[in-house]
Amino acid sequence: MTRFIDDYDCAMFDLDGVVYLGPEPVVGAPESIADLRQLGVRVGFVTNNAGRSPEVVVTHLNDLGIECHLDDVVTSAQTIAQLMARELPAGATVLVCGAQALVDEITALGFTPVGDFTAGPDAVVQGYDPQMTFPRLEDAAFAIQRGARWYASNTDINRPTNLGLSPGAGAQIAAVQVCVDVEPVVAGKPYPPLLQETIKRLGAAHPVFVGDRLDTDIEGANNVGIDSFLVFTGAHGKWDLVSAIPQQRPTAIGYDLRDLLLPRREAVWQQETVVCRGATARAVAEQVVVSGPLGELSEQLDALWAIVQLTWRSPKLDAAAALTALDKLP
Repeated sequence: MTRFIDDYDCAMFDLDGVVYLGPEPVVGAPESIADLRQLGVRVGFVTNNAGRSPEVVVTHLNDLGIECHLDDVVTSAQTIAQLMARELPAGATVLVCGAQALVDEITALGFTPVGDFTAGPDAVVQGYDPQMTFPRLEDAAFAIQRGARWYASNTDINRPTNLGLSPGAGAQIAAVQVCVDVEPVVAGKPYPPLLQETIKRLGAAHPVFVGDRLDTDIEGANNVGIDSFLVFTGAHGKWDLVSAIPQQRPTAIGYDLRDLLLPRREAVWQQETVVCRGATARAVAEQVVVSGPLGELSEQLDALWAIVQLTWRSPKLDAAAALTALDKLP
């Protein structure tokens, strides 16, 4: 059997919604990642979350039964700090509007953190902080208004957790954005720096990036020219995929990480019909009609991959009835 992953030398994973949901692993993730390592596939963990240090991520993953070493983890806090080091003078003063993990990365590269805007910082850097307060956001806005350069770890508007979606760094950054007339320099997905740094660190020649968000993970992979694999255990689902803009369309889909070890899902056009394994999708009077067995989750994924080929080519098609029939998919 030829597995999807056989075409790649490295698998890079987003964390929230892909490998774990808060304190719990996604079903199948520990076993699948272990199988990848046994196959000789290099594994990397990439997170936009600047609120957790690499050491905390390593401990969390190992506690979940997922082998992880410090060199396997690349965070947006690390990447934005390195980007700032290339652009700012040594010892520059920085107002950190983020968690201690971001402060530590900034300090490690020789920057001088300051307490508030009255210190006249050279730069402001923002990252996710679950303890964020409005006075700290105000300080960031005031500093940027006075000329401080603005950096941000990532712009994810929300975060998937085991309880549901919660506001992410992007929500905190948006609160500052309404007060200033400049855009931040961003390291995290979908911007290229984070994935570029990961590819370089892992020495990957042909990597695939696995994520749950179209607007960060998939777009980020497309922005650096690598293949992507969308899973349905986190933020985005079938409705999002059908309406995805070209820059946010994945190379492949699977329900979770276990599908990386199964054969690649291929969709083939046969005149005006799309066939994916036992599923077919076609347009009838501006409606998407799907046929074939739909009782199993894998069969519904086949049907979905056929459906999206139609809707991506003809966005005005109505796929509502076809998607509703895929009741095992979010």
